Amino acid sequence: MDSDAWEIIHIPEKPSLSPDHQPTVKVYASLIKPRFANTIVRHLCKIAPLEDLRHVKRVKKKILPDCAYWTGETQLTVILCLAPEHNDQLSDMPPDVQRLVDPYELSPFITQVCKYAAVSKEEWEEQSKIWPTSFHPPTYNIDGIGGFSEEETQSICKFMRVVIDMAVSGHTPLVNAAVIVDPSVRRIIASETDQVYASSAPRDMTSAETRPFEETGEICLNDTLEKQNGSLSALSCLNPWQWSLQPHDTENCSQWHPLRHASMVAIESSSARDRNLFPNPSKIFDQDHVPPSNTDSPAKKQKTSSQSPDVQNDSREETVRDPSMERPYLCTGYDIFLLLEPCTMCAMALVHQRIKRIFYAFPNTTAGGLGSVHRLQGEKSLNHHYAVFRVLLPDDALRQMTTV
Repeated sequence: MDSDAWEIIHIPEKPSLSPDHQPTVKVYASLIKPRFANTIVRHLCKIAPLEDLRHVKRVKKKILPDCAYWTGETQLTVILCLAPEHNDQLSDMPPDVQRLVDPYELSPFITQVCKYAAVSKEEWEEQSKIWPTSFHPPTYNIDGIGGFSEEETQSICKFMRVVIDMAVSGHTPLVNAAVIVDPSVRRIIASETDQVYASSAPRDMTSAETRPFEETGEICLNDTLEKQNGSLSALSCLNPWQWSLQPHDTENCSQWHPLRHASMVAIESSSARDRNLFPNPSKIFDQDHVPPSNTDSPAKKQKTSSQSPDVQNDSREETVRDPSMERPYLCTGYDIFLLLEPCTMCAMALVHQRIKRIFYAFPNTTAGGLGSVHRLQGEKSLNHHYAVFRVLLPDDALRQMTTV
C-alpha cells in the first residue's frame, strides 16, 4: 500500500500560533536595584501572584554593554502586577503594590508579556524577545510526536482503512467506528461502531476487523466526509443530542442507548475481552507505574512470539488462557483509531482508560474534544495525557463514502 498520499498530523496540547504573533497582556513593571531583588520578589509573590502567567519569568535580567572604565552592569526589571487592558494609568496599581514604590525606589511603567506558554521552541524564542518566559517540552515519550517511520505509517493507514470500512459497511446513514489496537504487536483488541440508534446496532455480517486485509480489498472514496451532509445525522459524537429526536421503539430499546458511542462500546468490548482472557483479577499489569519492554511480561512474551509484519486480530481461540498471565491495566499503551474526532465524553473516557495515542480522520466541529472545540489532551489537571493525531485521507481512500 502506498502511504505517500497519507498525512499524519500531531494535534498539540494548545492551538498553534504563529511565533511572531503571540497574544500579550499588559503588566506593570519597574527597574529595581539588585540588592533589593529578593526582598521585592518575595513581597510581590504574596501580594500580587501571577497565577495565570506562570510561564513568564518575574524578573528580566539584562547585561549592559561594557564601557572604557567598567565591565557590563546587570540591569534587573521586575513585573509588579497585571495592568488593566484598556487603561494606561499608573495610579490604577493595587494599593499594596504602590506601597513598595517609595521604599524600594521603583519607577513603574507599563509593558507587555506573552499571554500563553510556548508550545514549541520557535514560539519560546519569539516570546523571549518580548519578555523572558519558560519553555517545558513534553516530558512524556510518545512515539509519533516527532514523526513516524514508513513502517509505522503503513500500519496506521491499514488500521484507518479498517475504521472506514466498518463505518460504511451495512450502515445507513454513516456511523462512527472505533478500533482499539495493541501497537506492540499490531493486534486489534476491540472494534465497534456507534450503537446509539437501533439502526446502528451490531450488523449481521463478517466485519472488516475479522478478515485479513487482503480479503477486504481497497477502500476508496472520492469525496470528503464534509460533503455527506445528508448522511451525518447518525454520527453520535457529531450530534450528541440527535438521539432525543428519534422515535423510541420500546420493543427494540435494548438495541440503542444515548451513551453508546463507538469509543464507549469499544472500551466495553475491550474490558469484556480482558475478563475472558485474564480471569485472575489480582494479577494486573500497569504500564503507567512499571514501564516494561515488549517482552517484560508473560502476556507480552506470548504475543511477541506470534508477531507478524501484517496487522493481526485478537482471537480468543488462539490465545492460551494461562492463570499466571498478567491482566493489562485498562487500555494502557493501546492506540485507538476513529473515523470522527471524539466528543468530550468519549475523550474523557479514553483518559480514564489510559489510551496512549488517538488517531482520527475527520474533525468534529460541533462537539470535538481533541482540537476542534476543546483540547482535553492539554488539560493539565488530568492525571493522564495521550497524544492525538489526525490522519488526512488521500483521495483514493474516500471513494466509498459517497454511496452512504
